Amino acid sequence: MSEALLYSFRRCPYAMRARLALRYSGVAVRIVEVSLKAKPAEMLALSPKGTVPVLSVAGQVIEESLEIMQWALAQHDPDDWLLHGDPAVLALIAENDHGFKHHLNRYKYAERYPEQPMEHYRAEGEVFLQKLEGLLAEREYLLANHLTLADAALAPFVRQFAHVDRVWFAGTSYQRLQAWLERFLESPLFIAVMAKS
Repeated sequence: MSEALLYSFRRCPYAMRARLALRYSGVAVRIVEVSLKAKPAEMLALSPKGTVPVLSVAGQVIEESLEIMQWALAQHDPDDWLLHGDPAVLALIAENDHGFKHHLNRYKYAERYPEQPMEHYRAEGEVFLQKLEGLLAEREYLLANHLTLADAALAPFVRQFAHVDRVWFAGTSYQRLQAWLERFLESPLFIAVMAKS
């Protein structure tokens, strides 16, 4: 296989999760850090929508972070991140991507959505946090006793939510979720994909 090329932006949660899966699966990939203010012409030629991540490999262009993750796991999934194709994995990711992300954006950028106070958007996002806290009552990770695709796909977004107001998050009753996020942020995998090149 020719070398994979990933256009990424270090702090973007979608790009983060793509990098997590690629690193976990051991795919050799060259990462191009993109300035969102000056996107490279080569990236725009591959993906005119101009958002990261974009993976170019063996003549194929994959433009969605979840599809990049699934492609990487199809190459190598040593710890069964896919949980033998358990539909709960993709269902939880869909809930994150289509519901929680909506509330996260409004909470994080509340000044752009003056219709409601920031606390309103936070409370809407908290419904999902409560669900995750409940899942963690059963086990150390969201759907298994080890990291899975769901954990890797959700953690960058939960991290973003937690970081809007760290004092508030630290003071909540989501103790299992706090521990899960801390474990993730301190993992060698996350530290490796966040290292500045």
